[in-house]
Amino acid sequence: MYPGFYAAKTPRRPAYVMAQSGKRISFAELEATSNQGAHLFRSLGLNRGDHIAICLENHPAFLAICWAAFRSGLYFTAISYRLQPDEVEYIVNDCGARVLVTSALLTETFNGFKDKLVNNPRCYMLDGVVDGCESWEAAIAAMPTTRIADESYGQSLLYSSGTTGRPKGIKKPLVDTPFAEEPTATRLARARYEFDEDTVYLSPAPLYHAAPLGFNMNVLRNGGTSIVMEHYDSEAALSLIERYRITHSQWVPTMFVRMLKLPEEVRRSYDVSSLKYAIHAAAPCPVAVKEAMIKWWGPVIYEYYAGTEGNGSTAITSEEWLRHKGSVGQAAGNCTIHILDDDGRELPLGEVGTVYFEGGGQFEYLHDRDKTEASRSREGWSTLGDVGYLDEEGYLYLTDRKSFMIISGGVNIYPQEAEDALITHPKVTDVAVFGIPNEEFGEEVKAVVQPADMADAGPELEAELIAWVRSKISHIKCPRSIDFLAELPRHPTGKLYKRLLKDKYWQDAR
Repeated sequence: MYPGFYAAKTPRRPAYVMAQSGKRISFAELEATSNQGAHLFRSLGLNRGDHIAICLENHPAFLAICWAAFRSGLYFTAISYRLQPDEVEYIVNDCGARVLVTSALLTETFNGFKDKLVNNPRCYMLDGVVDGCESWEAAIAAMPTTRIADESYGQSLLYSSGTTGRPKGIKKPLVDTPFAEEPTATRLARARYEFDEDTVYLSPAPLYHAAPLGFNMNVLRNGGTSIVMEHYDSEAALSLIERYRITHSQWVPTMFVRMLKLPEEVRRSYDVSSLKYAIHAAAPCPVAVKEAMIKWWGPVIYEYYAGTEGNGSTAITSEEWLRHKGSVGQAAGNCTIHILDDDGRELPLGEVGTVYFEGGGQFEYLHDRDKTEASRSREGWSTLGDVGYLDEEGYLYLTDRKSFMIISGGVNIYPQEAEDALITHPKVTDVAVFGIPNEEFGEEVKAVVQPADMADAGPELEAELIAWVRSKISHIKCPRSIDFLAELPRHPTGKLYKRLLKDKYWQDAR
């Protein structure tokens, strides 16, 4: 259950392929370079439980570096290459990384923070060098390609996307299972999605995010091949599915929306019949969008609900979802779901409250005991801050993030319903709904829309969209006004930076 096994069995078979460049990394190459990276870490004095940071685009070396850290028993923090220098600096300093790996593409970013690193990490660069960085390629070339003697499982330590403030480091305990034996979490993922040596996995998202990183590592551990997109493009993704006969893939709902907005003749021109598992998570998927995807791709759409915290999860198949539309599934693995009110009391089935997991994995927010304790109930159950309810069969329905709730005239309004209604309008590409100040009611519902054609933006489209939403949901939940932007501030993983939009309206009201 590690690259070396498949390197010995089928050394030339591709472990992963970079979609746009076509560069292939064989299992033999992955095994050799990840071993060299592990030897380098040991030569620098890094031992089990120490920490490295990786700030890279979807680079051909990305997964090999992760495997080097993983087999060395290290924590590895993958950082978004889209962040500003001070944001990268904060994460590298906060996680205590002793090694940082970046690339020449990010030279300007690196130069912007290199003199502010407080822990004196050893810095390496791919595809070139600048002052303050050594060549990663040269450093590992001097190392053996054999396995280190003390292999053990490492762990990703990723940071939240910071959609509601400073990102939080999410630290999970290291796995004690002997290296090359299968940990429980990996076994459950393999069983759920049938990962094996015949798996061909399309990875359309940034590798620094938890789900793409975790799925790619699991696919490689099970001997499958990953097709890694350097950048997401809807039609290119469909082309890759056809070209490589993709069996597995992992998406966010915004990708579904963008594929569905392609012209019908474009969508129908690609063969997607090879798909067995099209997995999605990370953000709520509007019912109409998921219905359309199942109609298009068939019952291969699988959804799960979980967080980087790894404290529990749910799962649901297409067939189950068609019987429980809007649900994210039943509790998976050994966890149990509880719905609690603001006083920590368990609520009856059907009543909306904060979602807590019991029996899932453990985690802490790095250097933040208050945030860690705030995520726990009296019983020790943990929450991601989402709101929802359970039906009589134990299926979970998410209402929204608790922090996004709008209180208007004493009525609690969750924006997701209005967002789900607006995104189905043919003239809408993206949408955000949130509360803005209202002197009489405290807050009122506001929408900001990214139109398919910015030339349509204006009072006429605003009236059309408000009428559209009012025809679908209760009027009290509908936006009273709509503004238009050419592009909404959305994280590449699909999460919307709603705070950036909302804050402007509240600041303007002061």
